[in-house]
Amino acid sequence: MKTPAVPAINTVAKRIVGRRDSVLARKNIRESLVSVAGLIGCPVRDDHDGRDLGKLVDVVVRHGEENYPAVSGLIVKIGGSTSFIDGARISKLAKDEIRLSSTKINLKEYTRRPGESLLNEDVIDHQIVDVDGLRVVRSSDLYLAPLDKEIRLVGVDVSFVSFLRRVFPVTVRRRATPDRVVDWATVASLTDSGGQVRTAGPRSALAQLRPADLADLIEDLVGREQGALIELLDPRLAADVLEEMEDDDLQGLLRGLPAERAAEYLSLMEPDESAEVLRDLDEEHRESILEAMTPDAAKTLRLLVTFDEALAGGVMTTHSVICREADTVAHALSLLVKHRERDISDGVVVVDSKGRLLDHIQMIELVSAKPAAALSDLIGPPFPTAVHIDTPLDEVIEEFSNNRGSSIIVIDSSNKPVGRIMADDLVDALVARTEKRGFAQGSGALA
Repeated sequence: MKTPAVPAINTVAKRIVGRRDSVLARKNIRESLVSVAGLIGCPVRDDHDGRDLGKLVDVVVRHGEENYPAVSGLIVKIGGSTSFIDGARISKLAKDEIRLSSTKINLKEYTRRPGESLLNEDVIDHQIVDVDGLRVVRSSDLYLAPLDKEIRLVGVDVSFVSFLRRVFPVTVRRRATPDRVVDWATVASLTDSGGQVRTAGPRSALAQLRPADLADLIEDLVGREQGALIELLDPRLAADVLEEMEDDDLQGLLRGLPAERAAEYLSLMEPDESAEVLRDLDEEHRESILEAMTPDAAKTLRLLVTFDEALAGGVMTTHSVICREADTVAHALSLLVKHRERDISDGVVVVDSKGRLLDHIQMIELVSAKPAAALSDLIGPPFPTAVHIDTPLDEVIEEFSNNRGSSIIVIDSSNKPVGRIMADDLVDALVARTEKRGFAQGSGALA
């Protein structure tokens, strides 16, 4: 169960991410702000004779590495068609008109190019993420200003006053009211009409936030914007974030992701948690994700999905390092280092020549032993607690309380280790008894 958001988290986020020096704090920028909402419908004129050429439909920006994207063009209604006019031809951009230095216009219909956004269609009235403020907001207006010898997008107005301003007459609608403006450099603006990620400027800042905080942000978004934000993250961080999400939000997010992307994220998560997520999907959706995985990962998950969640097999993870008794301590440690990103830091499972469980050697024992020593030299009491794959969950809980270790080994009918149950697995299972939650996955046993 997730706890309610703590108001002080914004202060923490700002300290972690670090607020940038906002261009909006510059007096010359604030005095030259032009409202995008107010520009829509404005006349586009010839700078030489003032002749009207058409009406502005939208403003186009192209996103790249810059914090403040430059205006790359205008969508203008000329006669009965809409045409694209290159931003280099803008000689003047004021709150009530736009003037062009050249009247040479290509009347071909505008076609969106990769990396382009239409500010009125794609951003205004859409949800965005204020990374520094750690919040989801809806943009009421956008502001342009001259910066570095170009006209750039510099801010997002998130005030309700600006939203109301747009329903008033033109003279009021075109007035900039930047009382609650978010610096564009701190914004993750998420999707265009094709559902593509539009800007990844704050990606490094997002990576510094806790998975739980990112999960809260995603849950505050709706529809395709959830998927757009998750795709701004490194896949491993995205997998951690999915583990923090509530079941309903997670299921909705997965439905909106391509099967290949969902498969990638689930493959980076604990197998037991992935299996729990897959159990809650309809069969067709579940199979499409499994088919997009590697054969080994899909095989492991298909098996786990079949286990009853009220049994040991339904809450175990298959992530473990398995070694033979003849292997050396150095070999065991090298495997732990190789798979250090998995939650297997408590030691290695040791089996005999037929794969049957012998012992679970703790990390402290490994680092204290000679590297050349065989693992067979370290085998001895106290031996690990093991439960059968079909052991009821109540008995697993009892064994765990008696064992008081960090995990319990799960074995099959041949005494071969098939997984482990961690303490947090049991906590999740207990929570699921009262309020069902979903999680994610990984591959199989590591050897």
